[in-house]
Amino acid sequence: MTVFVVRRLGLLVLSLLGASVLTFALLRLLPGDAATSVGGITADSAQLRAIRHDLGLDRPLLVQYWTWLIDVPTGDLGRSQLNGSSVTAELGEKLRVTGPLVLGALVLALAFAVPLGMLAAVRREHRDGTAISVASQLGIALPTLWVGLVLILLFAVQTPLLPAQGFPVDGWADPGEASRSLVLPTLTLALSEGAVLLRFVRSATLDVLHRDYLRTARAAGRTRTGALLRHGVRNAAGPVLSMLGVQVAALLVGAIVVEKVFTLPGVGSMLVADVGNRDLVKVQGEVMLLVAIVLFVGFLVDVAQRLIDPRLADVRTREVSA
Repeated sequence: MTVFVVRRLGLLVLSLLGASVLTFALLRLLPGDAATSVGGITADSAQLRAIRHDLGLDRPLLVQYWTWLIDVPTGDLGRSQLNGSSVTAELGEKLRVTGPLVLGALVLALAFAVPLGMLAAVRREHRDGTAISVASQLGIALPTLWVGLVLILLFAVQTPLLPAQGFPVDGWADPGEASRSLVLPTLTLALSEGAVLLRFVRSATLDVLHRDYLRTARAAGRTRTGALLRHGVRNAAGPVLSMLGVQVAALLVGAIVVEKVFTLPGVGSMLVADVGNRDLVKVQGEVMLLVAIVLFVGFLVDVAQRLIDPRLADVRTREVSA
């Protein structure tokens, strides 16, 4: 287990390094830079050159990349090219909104996707199982933007129970009001991503239902549901965990849309604004944070799968040796 974790940590570090190179290089292919945003449309070429010199944009790209990279391990993601603010500090503030939104949506999605997905598999030949499958397909097909607007119409306009948009200016100083502001965004994100997880749980459960060990458990006197809960859940958890790692990335992308719909001051809104302003230092810091989250979740998923089924590590070890 220790060798496996160390190997995966090494792969995580290499993946982060590769992501930093790609992020830095691809952002430099975008037209324009921060100098055009600082100087405005009235700045002439001489003024733009002076601004680029002050911002360090006239230095070789390798020097710019190395200057940024050596500070990243310390948690310093650089400073905004527009106002000089700390990227790390701003991200920390925005994560106070995006973090609870994504985590809340993930927990809520799992809370209904796992039991309903298993029920849809067990009851696949009955009306309730068919209804759950149809509802999940509909949830996958509906755009997140549309789901958010419908929830606003139902619970903020027609029945004013929850705020439609915005987040308290003083943040979490009033936890109750801040939580109310995140209810509809969290529900929007959870419904969209939970529908995908539900389909995957259903497929994994169906695969387990046809295994020999489950037939043996039923022959020993257990009911289908009892045999599934006792022997099948652990075996179905591996594929679901793999999908969960992918869905975290989808949740982060979905959070960008949801934050714009509900006017939330989170990382997604910050990223969209900084791309428009060509503040590349902030953008690459934001992108690297999102990439790091996705890769770290992937690392945790691999470790969890190894704990659930030790045979996976043995198979991977033989593949590497071969």
